[in-house]
Amino acid sequence: MSKFIEGLDRSQGTLFPERLDDYVEEENPVRVIDVFIDDLDISGLGFKAEPAATGRPGYHPKMMLKLYVYGYLNRVQSSRRLEVEAQRNIELMWLTGRLAPDFKTIADFRKDNPEAIRLVCREFVMLCKKLNLLSEKLVAIDGSKFKAVNSRDKNFTRAKMKRRLRDVESAIERYLARLDETDQTEPPPDDAKTLQDKVAKLREEMARLKKLEVRMLEAPDKQLSLTDPDARSMKCRGTGVVGYNVQSAVDAKHHLIVAHDVSKVGSDRQQLSKMAKQAKATLGTEKLTVVADKGYYNGDELRECELSDITAYVAKPNTSPNKAKGYFDRSRFKHIKDDDEYECPAGERLTYRTSYTADGKKIRRYWSSACGSCAIKAQCTNGKERRVSRWVHEDVLERAAKRLRRRPEVMLARRSLVEHPFGTLKSWTSSNHFLTKRLSGVSTETSLQVLAYNMKRAINLVGTRKIMETIGP
Repeated sequence: MSKFIEGLDRSQGTLFPERLDDYVEEENPVRVIDVFIDDLDISGLGFKAEPAATGRPGYHPKMMLKLYVYGYLNRVQSSRRLEVEAQRNIELMWLTGRLAPDFKTIADFRKDNPEAIRLVCREFVMLCKKLNLLSEKLVAIDGSKFKAVNSRDKNFTRAKMKRRLRDVESAIERYLARLDETDQTEPPPDDAKTLQDKVAKLREEMARLKKLEVRMLEAPDKQLSLTDPDARSMKCRGTGVVGYNVQSAVDAKHHLIVAHDVSKVGSDRQQLSKMAKQAKATLGTEKLTVVADKGYYNGDELRECELSDITAYVAKPNTSPNKAKGYFDRSRFKHIKDDDEYECPAGERLTYRTSYTADGKKIRRYWSSACGSCAIKAQCTNGKERRVSRWVHEDVLERAAKRLRRRPEVMLARRSLVEHPFGTLKSWTSSNHFLTKRLSGVSTETSLQVLAYNMKRAINLVGTRKIMETIGP
């Protein structure tokens, strides 16, 4: 007799339960998907709710949405894998009523409903608000680079193109030099024909790169991606990645994502106010506090937040080279608001002299005539006088710096808020990159990822039963 647990005989008759519902327990997360989507007004969200007048009837949008939400909740994002799972997965059979669309129908639903799927994600945030899972007071904003389906070899920038053309040219010169050596021998060696073929292929590659260079230079940002035209090369932790910049606004209470966006721009400089206002609108609050890292530091963005009743905590990056050169830092010059003057470390006053406009900002310039006879000028500047520039709305930056000095703990909490959701989303991303192409498709895929993340988080926090009771019968 075996000492191991033994299975049943395959030839033995078995009486399975007659209802699929018997296989899906009451606490199964799939029941949350079913109740949540059934409660949605899909016509109000933008899904096509009316069937076509002619032809074969299509699948109901709610059923297709259930299929996708289940897939992303269980890390099955591919339309081909969803097609297979719908035919063998008991939970999916229960959820879809044993319907099994083909992969093309599944993929087209995601492609044709980008904005509607995004609104479904917002509806679940509203449900989390009813469940009292949101603080509605503090939101952390951050961005992370996600790989696109476009490989680095299929992406071209000016620097990459210059480097590749140089490599091809040097290879051609090297082979031509070897051909010259073979021409001096009698009879020519057998590898002469091989070298000629290599040179011909390299010249074809040179012609191809020249054509791609023309297309690249026609693009507004002087970049070209062949597989996914919207993917862009971005800096990421000391290296480069071809992908998208995914933005998220995370609530401080339970790390739920209340707003998200996808950008083709690698920098976060212009993202703060947009994400903050989106989070504020979603939460429905009159005032909101947001925190972001120094990559978001931008005077116009901070001012826009103030005008929208949003209190922003953003660290200021130290980009001035003066301190490294041994000169007084800008912070050593104190602005006297009543007189609109600056007081330097030597006690002299720098008065307003002129103004100019740079990058759409009006800048005022201050300096003193006493610099020439100053005893500590060597510590200040090597020019004729030390000049200080001030943005006309510099008081916005001063208030931001003052807030941060009063509450430095806010910045310490930022990392723990935003890194956790991004780490989870990246671990769920299939093959570590997006499956879809173009900004619209990637944005839809991100919305589904965020919806699945929030749903799983809410289920872990309060359980399936409470969520279904909140949604209602």
